[in-house]
Amino acid sequence: GGSMKVLTLEHVRNKLYYFNQGILYREFSEMDIASLTIYDAYMPHMLCPNRTSSFQYLNFSHNTLTDELFQNCGTLTNLKSLILKRNKFESLRKVSFMTSYMKSLQRLDMSNNLLSHDGAAVQCRWAKSLTELDLSSNQLTDTVFECLPVNIAKLDLQNNQITSVPVGMAELQALKELNLASNRLADLPGCGSFTSLELLNVELNLILSPSADFFQSCPRVRELQAGHNPFKCSCELQDFVRLERRSGGKLSDWPSAYVCEYPEGLRGTQLKDFHLTELACNTVLLLVTALLLTLVLVAAVAFLCIYLDVPWYVRMTWQWTQTKRRARHQRPEEQETALQFHAFISYSERDSLWVKNELIPHLEKGEGCIRLCQHERNFVPGKSIVENIVNCIEKSYKSVFVLSPNFVQSEWCHYELYFAHHKLFSENSNSLILILLEPIAPYMIPARYHKLKALMAKRTYLEWPKERGKHALFWANLRAAISINLPMSFEAHEEQSD
Repeated sequence: GGSMKVLTLEHVRNKLYYFNQGILYREFSEMDIASLTIYDAYMPHMLCPNRTSSFQYLNFSHNTLTDELFQNCGTLTNLKSLILKRNKFESLRKVSFMTSYMKSLQRLDMSNNLLSHDGAAVQCRWAKSLTELDLSSNQLTDTVFECLPVNIAKLDLQNNQITSVPVGMAELQALKELNLASNRLADLPGCGSFTSLELLNVELNLILSPSADFFQSCPRVRELQAGHNPFKCSCELQDFVRLERRSGGKLSDWPSAYVCEYPEGLRGTQLKDFHLTELACNTVLLLVTALLLTLVLVAAVAFLCIYLDVPWYVRMTWQWTQTKRRARHQRPEEQETALQFHAFISYSERDSLWVKNELIPHLEKGEGCIRLCQHERNFVPGKSIVENIVNCIEKSYKSVFVLSPNFVQSEWCHYELYFAHHKLFSENSNSLILILLEPIAPYMIPARYHKLKALMAKRTYLEWPKERGKHALFWANLRAAISINLPMSFEAHEEQSD
């Protein structure tokens, strides 16, 4: 019938058709109609029409057609739409050869087949007129980009096994819409080869952190569908989110479809609610900050070392503890007779005349017989100076320091003051007595002797009067400060030895 334009056969369940199949196919192929649909009919083949056919639309979906269909068939020159979804096609190259004779073909649907492309030497040949191609739900990999129609404008590659879009493999200047959803992409493809791209769909892939430069490399993209990917919320991703804001809402389904998958702690957080500080993400800033902190630390340590002489204190404290430890291990029986002297005297070598001629005679010769530990006569040979100082201080009830500008300049005097101070704090007693022999200006005391400075400021010290008449009162004061009953055992022991 010349008047019939459309024929549709659906769900044909008679597999054998009661007469010769070849005659039936020939009957269909020679029909003078614009549109033919044979759907879900277990049809394994279709013949090429003998002369130029009037078909403009063919739909043979849901059959069992294979790669042999319409090979070398030059009579379908009016065909515009060919729909072959849900069949048994396997070779993308053979499909391309099939179309190469269809001079008017614009739309081809090959979805839900078994298509793959081996990427061998023989080039694919597509109809130049083809602008819309659906290859979704096949078995295609990255090599599919070697075998695509050059003028394609709308390409559907959804639900295949594509891991990346190889750079420079296909120059598809006319491509406007590309669907790569449900593949295995690890990143957004750039637009190097697709200069006209306007719509890109990469939903349901394996994208952890999309390239932040996507919108720069793809200036024409109006819409990017990138939701439902397992985003890793990190600094790189933050750059992408920032770009999204600048791009003015090109991300479709924002923000609901964009959710962190990694790390564990952020799972389920929407990308729009995820923020990292500038410091955490900017490596240069982080390095500069770390460097500054290090410098501050170094400066602080240097200040402590140079100005307050901390290493010296550390060394002294260590020596003090070592000496105490040795003393404990060696002679525990001596611990009971700890106090053997009323006072330990510390003075500078340059003030020794005053100590020998004035101090010792006045204290030891008078009534009450005060015993002094003086380093020249009471130090035990063979022991280190530090050990001797510590022992002397340990066995003395008080420590007397003869202060003068000379004292401040003498290293050993400072050791002695330091150890006495230690004892003072460990026993919490007022065991220090300061005698100011000559006035000392505060600026003369070096910075590291800040303990001495503090003592000078806080404590009442005895000043040695220049006038002879005031001396008696000075000695009385000093005796009062020192006098104490030493343990009897020691005094008795002394008398026996006398």
